[in-house]
Amino acid sequence: MFDKLVQAQQMAEEIKKRLDLISVTAEVEGGKIRITSTANKHITAISIDPGFMQSVDLEELEELLAAAVNKALAQADNVNQTEMQAVTRDMMGGLGNLFGK
Repeated sequence: MFDKLVQAQQMAEEIKKRLDLISVTAEVEGGKIRITSTANKHITAISIDPGFMQSVDLEELEELLAAAVNKALAQADNVNQTEMQAVTRDMMGGLGNLFGK
């Protein structure tokens, strides 16, 4: 039982490292604002078109930044969940057969 716990802990660390290497990018306003995040939901870059920044007021810019960040984090969450489901399936192996399925 202890071996399984250690193995699961090691697997969790491997997944975290792998998710740190996966990037997702979200854009709003046709790419004028871009947010890049890891699949572990760590924002790694924010890009704002300088011309766009001069043509928009502060309140609108803040709203668009929030929307872009939320979009990037949602994409990161989707990737994270997909990776975790794949690992869980691998860990469970053929346990589904135990229940007649």
